[in-house]
Amino acid sequence: MFLRFVRSNAIKGTHAREGFFGAAYELRGQPDVDRHTLDQLEDRLAWFRQNLAIPPRFNLSRSKGFYRRETTQGLSWFKPTATEHLARAFDLAALLARHGHHVDVMKSSRLGYVVYEDEYQIVAEPFSDTATG
Repeated sequence: MFLRFVRSNAIKGTHAREGFFGAAYELRGQPDVDRHTLDQLEDRLAWFRQNLAIPPRFNLSRSKGFYRRETTQGLSWFKPTATEHLARAFDLAALLARHGHHVDVMKSSRLGYVVYEDEYQIVAEPFSDTATG
């Protein structure tokens, strides 16, 4: 099973939920967050910046101007074999939860049309019956 860490906010124009990194950056930007929490948060985010590639694309379309149209967006999922990434993702989710940012973990074996893949993650445009919310 592939895992996706999500918050309650929907991605604009879709039924899919935003990934949990958005909640982490939102927490980092809150003015009332204490220094200890900011240090913990930055430590976790820095690890992901160093150890998880940012996919170069999130949809299959290569047509000119695709980014201006409402298109299906690929969703990022951790591979079940990415054990260290998953452990750190659960740790980040727990930190976010302690500060009021609830994170759910979605599981699926049927992701959709693969847009990007590396050793740790898959980005896929969901099939119509893929759970995204």
